[in-house]
Amino acid sequence: MNQVLGLINLSLVPLRAKPTHGSEMVSQLLFGDCLEVLDTESHWAYVRTFFDDYEGWIDQKQFVEIDPVTRDQFVNTKWVLGLSVKHPVVNLHTNQILYLVPGSSIPDLVSGQFGINGISYEVQSPVIWAVPPEDGLALVTAAQFYLNTPYLWGGRSPFGVDCSGFSQLVFKQFGIWLKRDTYLQAEQGALVDFLAEARAGDLAFFDNEQGRIIHVGIMVNNHQIIHASGSVKIDPIDNQGIFSEDLQRYTHKLRIIKRIIN
Repeated sequence: MNQVLGLINLSLVPLRAKPTHGSEMVSQLLFGDCLEVLDTESHWAYVRTFFDDYEGWIDQKQFVEIDPVTRDQFVNTKWVLGLSVKHPVVNLHTNQILYLVPGSSIPDLVSGQFGINGISYEVQSPVIWAVPPEDGLALVTAAQFYLNTPYLWGGRSPFGVDCSGFSQLVFKQFGIWLKRDTYLQAEQGALVDFLAEARAGDLAFFDNEQGRIIHVGIMVNNHQIIHASGSVKIDPIDNQGIFSEDLQRYTHKLRIIKRIIN
């Protein structure tokens, strides 16, 4: 069977656990995300993303097939849309505007334009060259853009994020690719031995009573964390875990801290 490659050419596409629109949304795919089609059923495709190796079902009407050259242009690009709620991109074939979300991948531009399958697009919004920051403070500043974003299971946009989608989006602004699920992100980076040694931009992970890692947040400093729980917010953290100022109790038990950037 020949490899079938695809690219998301819409703003935000749900990735589902099963091939039905009523199924759980396990993630969202952004414009420019590339994928490999592993299976099909009716008008659904079971895909694996190149960005984070995540798998799920998407509607076949919500992506276009591409060749390996186009795939490489998008997968290897360092250009992403920055921290603005919406980015207008014009389809020059239809003269219609797509409003894209931050973190969407954009290939190299020629006079502000790029192409997909012979269709030209014009970017009418600033793009950024995503490179690792000099320190974690830049990560925290980027994370604060998402403050008050509502929690949404599987979400990856300013209109709704889950905890690991939030950290993934923030780090992508700096060209750092995190895995999609919390427990997989916990396998990345270097271990920070003590909370007192935590720095801005470190990732803190939290487990449940069974010891399974279920939550992640970004350290603001060694006593505050920004995370998605109800909404994206900043809460105090100590060796026991996150103390919710809204609920006046501990809500997440600290497991480990990892440093992604030195």
